[in-house]
Amino acid sequence: MKRFLTFGLAILMVMSVTAGCGTGQQDKNAGKGDAKGAVIRYNMGSEPQSIDPAINSAVDGAEVILHNFEGLTTLDENSKAQPGIAKSWDMSDDGLNITFHLRDAKWSDGKPVTAEDFAYAWKRVLNPETASSYAYQLYFIKNGENYNLGKAKEEDLGIKVIDDKTLEVTLENPTPFMMELFAFMTYMPVRKDVVEAHSEDWTQKPETYIGDGAFKMTEWNHNDSMTFVKNDNYWDAGSIKPDKLIFTMISEPSTELSAFEAGSLDFGDNPPPADLARLKEEGVLKEYPLLSTYAYVFNTKAAPFDNPKVRKAFSLAIDRKAIVDQVVKGDEKLAAAWVPYGMPDTEAGEDFRKTKGDYFDPTTAHTDEAKKLLTDAGYPDGKGLPKITLLYNTSESHKAIAEALQEMWKKNLGVDVEISNQEWQVFLATRRQTHDFQIARWGWVSDYIDPMGFLDMLQTGMGNNDAQYSNPKFDEAVKKSKTAATSEERMSYLHQAEDILMDDAVVLPIYFYTNYAVVNPKLQGFTVDPLGYIYFQHAYFSE
Repeated sequence: MKRFLTFGLAILMVMSVTAGCGTGQQDKNAGKGDAKGAVIRYNMGSEPQSIDPAINSAVDGAEVILHNFEGLTTLDENSKAQPGIAKSWDMSDDGLNITFHLRDAKWSDGKPVTAEDFAYAWKRVLNPETASSYAYQLYFIKNGENYNLGKAKEEDLGIKVIDDKTLEVTLENPTPFMMELFAFMTYMPVRKDVVEAHSEDWTQKPETYIGDGAFKMTEWNHNDSMTFVKNDNYWDAGSIKPDKLIFTMISEPSTELSAFEAGSLDFGDNPPPADLARLKEEGVLKEYPLLSTYAYVFNTKAAPFDNPKVRKAFSLAIDRKAIVDQVVKGDEKLAAAWVPYGMPDTEAGEDFRKTKGDYFDPTTAHTDEAKKLLTDAGYPDGKGLPKITLLYNTSESHKAIAEALQEMWKKNLGVDVEISNQEWQVFLATRRQTHDFQIARWGWVSDYIDPMGFLDMLQTGMGNNDAQYSNPKFDEAVKKSKTAATSEERMSYLHQAEDILMDDAVVLPIYFYTNYAVVNPKLQGFTVDPLGYIYFQHAYFSE
């Protein structure tokens, strides 16, 4: 899930500001050093399509959820699981059974958080009527997939409420990243009484958007801003420093930068690429690792991209280095694969991407090979191809990359490609629900630090499989990785899965993200994790 990524997230160009910009926007009672009482203004970039933990699949909505809800676990600054609503847990020797012991936590309206709240939320995600695109993230739970596909009953799920403060979970297989996944938004609890009494709009009004996290919503001015205040009923409210968060919805990078420079924002999230060098020279550009890939996705069910040779020809015909150097103008790594750098390979500490390397040389266009593939597919010099339209979500940055691709395909393949844009929410619906596209901008940020976060979502029928991709060999490799006896065997299957995916040219990767951030110099204590999320729970303004 950065801003225009889907999570993983989903996922976008990121961040900027200048030294001395922004006053911190502190309340008058803000103190010094680790001051409390701050009002922090962050630009989330767009109106979220959803802020329902069961429905959302984009980073903007996730930012809201992660500040208003808390799971059984939370993530520390190293993205490792720490106690959240669960104060402790016991795991069986085989790693299949986990018993969580909940602390005395409360919802924002003062009612106690119970094990049943988690059980209800998870069953709601897996219920096929909910149509959650992230239901597959709960397939790690025993019979999660079977229930979601109508092959098992609710009572068959590995979810058992022992009492109000004890929840027992049974997994399909030992899962090395499971404790971190319990902190993911789709695993957040929700209140049955609230959701069922306001099934159509419980997330749309502050009075019904009841959470168990550090903040609670007090205002939503659609397409403008959201306001959250500290939740005094949060179990660890004493450690929460800001009194208020204001998330704005400025979509254009240049407008956001102007707002930041005027002191209206404390944290930008989408700077114009043309300003990156200046901001870096001025010493205000911060860089963070981000497990994310900027790409385009082919609709494998729509001509001409139902032919893998055509998909591969379009991918090989572009010059990724020229795009990064001349359009993006950052320090992004060129992408000749789907899974980014930074993912573990085995327990020995290798990097998944470094172990495999590139699938092709990303520093140049492979024009001759691309032309041959197009000829072999029956379209010599592009002749006979149907009309092709490239779709992107409205953004100056995305438009610039789309225009570069359009020019390269014309020059290197002789193919005319139209480009079209849609606003974010419409774009998401087009790409994910109606699939009314041929090739569309895509971005993905992993949901947890494991290559699986980039691969399982492309299995047949998965909710985030915008490509509508289906290959039994790919599905089998991912499935076998889940039952592998050793980490080496597991990673071997995941490498096989990526091999198949890249050979089928389902995605057109362009670069691996660098997360650029420009922040009010006085803002301290926030966390930016490699999964793309910014946490303001402990943020404050220094003097």
